[in-house]
Amino acid sequence: MLTCGCGRWMHTEGIEERAYDDGALQWFIRSECRGCGLKVGVDVPAGQMHGLVDRLTWTDDALHRLERMPPYLAPLFRGEVEQDLRTRGERVVTYDVLLRPRTGERIEWDAEAERRLDRVPAPVRAMAKVELERTAADRGQTRITVALMEELKAKYFGMAAQKS
Repeated sequence: MLTCGCGRWMHTEGIEERAYDDGALQWFIRSECRGCGLKVGVDVPAGQMHGLVDRLTWTDDALHRLERMPPYLAPLFRGEVEQDLRTRGERVVTYDVLLRPRTGERIEWDAEAERRLDRVPAPVRAMAKVELERTAADRGQTRITVALMEELKAKYFGMAAQKS
């Protein structure tokens, strides 16, 4: 852990995800001493926090995305993401972590299913993707299809596509 000059532990206050022109991903970790108020920040390669993060922390970008979710989904989604991180022994929730399936399985998407997902309103898109991938993995499927999307849409929203 990071220690302040006054002898107290520095506490993680936030993490900013940064992508540079050369493709390198960096985290800017902000810490503060709650004793003397000293604030410091350090750039590190993404994922290499080496004791600089003292608790489960959301990056600014991940928090930004979470805050834009409908209020009835955000707490459920937050709990699921944080439980997944604890299970994996990780401490930082990034935007990529939000999109990662919670099953640990690799799920492929049909091209038409991807196009349909792109039309889902942004505030619920990440949650829809996670639920689709989790359902497919629970069923032993390795591919997201339009049929699965329609089935879940009917289940959660009672909005199956009208057959013509």
